[in-house]
Amino acid sequence: MCHTMRNLLFLRLALLVLVLPAVSLAMTAEEGWEHAKTVIDRIKAPTFPIDADRDITDHGAVGDGITDCTGAFKAAIALAHSSGGGRVVMPPDGVFLTGPIVLLSDVNLHIPKTSTIRFKQDTASYLPAVRTRWEGVELMNYSPLIYAYRQENIAITGGGTLDGNANATVWWDWKYGPQDAGRARLFQMATDNVPVHQRIFGDGHFIRPNFIEPYRCQNVLIEDVRIINSPMWVIHPTFCSNVWVRGVTVDSHGPNNDGCDPDSCKDVLIENSSFDTGDDCVAVKSGRGDDGRRVNIPSVNVIMRNCTMKDGHGGLVAGSEIAAGVRNLYAEDCDWNSPNLRYGLRIKSNPLFGGVAENIFVRNVRMKQVGRAAIRVNFKYERVQNGPHMPSASNIFVENVTSERSQYALQLEALSDAWATDISISNSTFTNVQKPNVIEFIDGLELEGVIFEYVPWRPSPGMVVMVLVALFAIALRMAGKKRHSQLIIKTPLGMVDLSHPITSAKVITGSKGSKPRPNPKSSPEVEMDEETESLVND
Repeated sequence: MCHTMRNLLFLRLALLVLVLPAVSLAMTAEEGWEHAKTVIDRIKAPTFPIDADRDITDHGAVGDGITDCTGAFKAAIALAHSSGGGRVVMPPDGVFLTGPIVLLSDVNLHIPKTSTIRFKQDTASYLPAVRTRWEGVELMNYSPLIYAYRQENIAITGGGTLDGNANATVWWDWKYGPQDAGRARLFQMATDNVPVHQRIFGDGHFIRPNFIEPYRCQNVLIEDVRIINSPMWVIHPTFCSNVWVRGVTVDSHGPNNDGCDPDSCKDVLIENSSFDTGDDCVAVKSGRGDDGRRVNIPSVNVIMRNCTMKDGHGGLVAGSEIAAGVRNLYAEDCDWNSPNLRYGLRIKSNPLFGGVAENIFVRNVRMKQVGRAAIRVNFKYERVQNGPHMPSASNIFVENVTSERSQYALQLEALSDAWATDISISNSTFTNVQKPNVIEFIDGLELEGVIFEYVPWRPSPGMVVMVLVALFAIALRMAGKKRHSQLIIKTPLGMVDLSHPITSAKVITGSKGSKPRPNPKSSPEVEMDEETESLVND
């Protein structure tokens, strides 16, 4: 059998495994972690012929950051693929400017540690449109910056930098208004079940491409590279199996800059990586709403270990686009720490998106600080509480987790028509918690060896000052002490005039050591908060 026919047969078998109906089998914690070992043992890195390097400079590439190297990358990849596979390489210390890079089977794109691949800012360079998935919906859109379609044994390695070259005026600004009409049109097409090949976007629709997107691929390795300035989601394997992400550094703070989003994938290992992102660090997905249910390929067996999460909306996330389900999701031996990391473990959906998140296992995770909640379930995502497709979350095990600072330890909010069930938390400590746990419509919450330590409530210095000022003013008025034409006290807010009825305090500004100006009417007003104003009005 020829190499190409063998590849196609292999891909068809792999995709058949992906689309087989997923059977819901609840596991104990012990069974779950044993299953994880089995999955890890079968995930293998692709291999490539030794001494089969293809240098892009042999095809006209120049690492000056100016010369367009798109054609050179394409030629070197085609030669490596047609010759039985190998690495596509470049010299060290170069900056290679290019449009989209399309990987083919048996090709390893290898970037030396001191080199950078920088992607062009000309959005027209990413046309013609290719088949992709955007926020969980399939369409024809701008090519991802690095793309592969129905390939096997592909890799991106080498320790160098991938620079998406997005910024506030290129790609990112589309988020804030320009994409709205195109986004609404796409979602309506999905609702109307328009065939994917007729969902043509690209120029004029402002739908940003993802950075790295192997699509319907088998045996994918992304290793040691540093990725910055992505237009949209950063690493987005879609309908793939046997995916290994290791030693990767993602530092990208644009809108919707998720770090790594396995989407309808099977057998994924993410390890020894760092994520500092503008959105979720790692979010496992399986399609949005009607379009996710049309394809109906879940994400199963996704394992994350020894990873560091910094800024982002969530450390490990299931959602929000999980219409086909997420099953067997793992995180262990990780550090999640940043005041700008909103949540640690996060499960999110709503009654329009639907979907099932089950068999989720988290252990040995250290959260020094998260901005909102250490563990979050939200079935009202995007403020949607009604719809025909109720989400579900069940069989969740959290063990040996520490959180040293957060607003909430547990913020678990399901729905009256969609309860989350069987959540077990053991041998875990949550300290410096500011607010009580929120637990709504949760059935089977078990806590064993769990400690919650709350921060005593203390009013802020500003609140203390305002209350004291208000009380002092009330006392003066009650005593009828109105003989002073002007009474001014010094506070951290400035010089405050107390001689007028205080529905707002009047601040008198001036240079340090100077006397207050005599006309308080010209001074700016500082509004009281509701609590202080109620004290005054009483």
